Amino acid sequence: MWRLDPGSPHPPFEQIKAQISEGRATGALAAGFRLPPVRRLAEELGLAANTVARAYRELESEGVIETRGRAGSFVTGESVALSTLDTAAALFWAQAQELGFDLSVAGEALRRAAKA
Repeated sequence: MWRLDPGSPHPPFEQIKAQISEGRATGALAAGFRLPPVRRLAEELGLAANTVARAYRELESEGVIETRGRAGSFVTGESVALSTLDTAAALFWAQAQELGFDLSVAGEALRRAAKA
């Protein structure tokens, strides 16, 4: 299941992140799927354990996976990421209202940010 492209311009940890993120987005990796332990995946891919650990840490900080101590690392449900986005949107909207902006102006600010 896990593969690295040695000819890719992307470093191995980014390739691991992309595979897990894509698997989650497409449903190939369902919420609750237990990922292989860091050392085992590193061994399978011929990488240093720190490389896989970095990918897992970054995925966890992005809300894609969660680590449950010795139980391992698991793919999160979409709701975790959406919940984080909803919280950020609520904070943004509250600040826009506090500054006196309406929804159309706030929406334009988001579009400008997306293009930046």
